[in-house]
Amino acid sequence: MPRFLVQRTFREGWLVPPSREGAQRCREIAADNAEFGVTWTHSYVSEDRSVSYCICDAPSPAAVRRAAAATGLPVDRVTEVRVLDPYFHH
Repeated sequence: MPRFLVQRTFREGWLVPPSREGAQRCREIAADNAEFGVTWTHSYVSEDRSVSYCICDAPSPAAVRRAAAATGLPVDRVTEVRVLDPYFHH
């Protein structure tokens, strides 16, 4: 399955607290994504929480965008990526 880097900008900041409620919100996003064949692997968030970079496995960029629309998350850019292992190059 293709892997994508999804860039998102949050005007008010990504407000998922490190709490039971925040964990529940993440589970809901993951479950909603699954309905579109999207698996949220992990994310990186800027220090000010205004930008996130999410790694997702999905059948297509369109599936990523449909899942984002269903969960109410913004999408700035969807880029197909592959792993570059720095130890592969000797």
